[in-house]
Amino acid sequence: MHLTPRETDKLMLHLAGTLAKERKERGLKLNYPEAIAYISSELLELARDGHSVTELMSMGTQMLSADDVMDGVPEMIHEIQLEATFPDGTKLVTVHNPIIGNGKVTPGELLPEEGEIELNAGKDTAQIQVTNTADRPIQVGSHYHFFEVNKALKFQRERAYGMRLDIPAGTAVRFEPGETKRVNLVEIGGNREGHGLNGLVEGKFDDAKVKEAALKEAKEQVKILVENMCKKENVTEKLKENNQMEWVKLMNNFKIIAEEIVEKELIFC
Repeated sequence: MHLTPRETDKLMLHLAGTLAKERKERGLKLNYPEAIAYISSELLELARDGHSVTELMSMGTQMLSADDVMDGVPEMIHEIQLEATFPDGTKLVTVHNPIIGNGKVTPGELLPEEGEIELNAGKDTAQIQVTNTADRPIQVGSHYHFFEVNKALKFQRERAYGMRLDIPAGTAVRFEPGETKRVNLVEIGGNREGHGLNGLVEGKFDDAKVKEAALKEAKEQVKILVENMCKKENVTEKLKENNQMEWVKLMNNFKIIAEEIVEKELIFC
C-alpha cells in the first residue's frame, strides 16, 4: 500500500479506537488511552465524511460522559489534538475538555488535613550576629552546618554547632563584604551526623568527643589564620620596635583578628 509513517500512525490509532469502542459496547469503563483513542478515531472518520473543523470541535465533547470512563479520566484529559484529513486538505482539530467530570476523583489532587503545619517543632533555635570580614560576598545554603561556614564570617561559632539556617530548604543567605546581619539558626535534624564540609566534624553532632575535637580543630585553624596574617604584616618586627603607631595601624587593618586575640573570643572558622 506504500503507506507513509503518518498513515501508519492513523491506522494504529484506528485499531486502538476500534478496540475501545468494542469495550465500551460491552459496558466496560474506558481508561485514559482508550478514551483518547475512541474520541480521536471517531473524529477522524467524521472528518472523512465531510464535517467541518468547528463541527468536530463540538461533537468531540459529546462522545463520552463521566459514566463511560473510569474515575479520574475526565480530569486527566484537558484537550485532544489530531490532524484530520478533510475534503480540502489536512487540518489540526483541537477539542478542549472533551469529557465532563463528576468530581469524584481528581488524579494528583492534594487533600490536606485541617490545621497548620508547625515547622521545626520542638527544635533548639538561636539568633546570632554574623559579620562578613572578607572582600567578597559569601553565600550560605539552608542545610549547611553553620559551624563550618567560610572562615571570613565572624560570629560565636560554638553557639552554631550542630545547627543550620532556619530558612526554607533550597534557599540561602548572602553576606555582602563588611555586612553585619542577624540570622536565625535551628538544630539539624535527621541522624544529626556530619562529614566532609570543612572537615571540622566527623561523626555524630551529639557525641561529646566529636564536638570537642571539632572545637579544637577550629581553634587551631584560627591560630594558623592569625599567624599567617601576622607574618604577612611583619608583626613580630613591629612589636620589637615597640612602634605604637605601627601597632595601631595593624589593629585597624585586622580589627577582627585583633579582637579575637585580645578578647580571646571563640570566633573561628
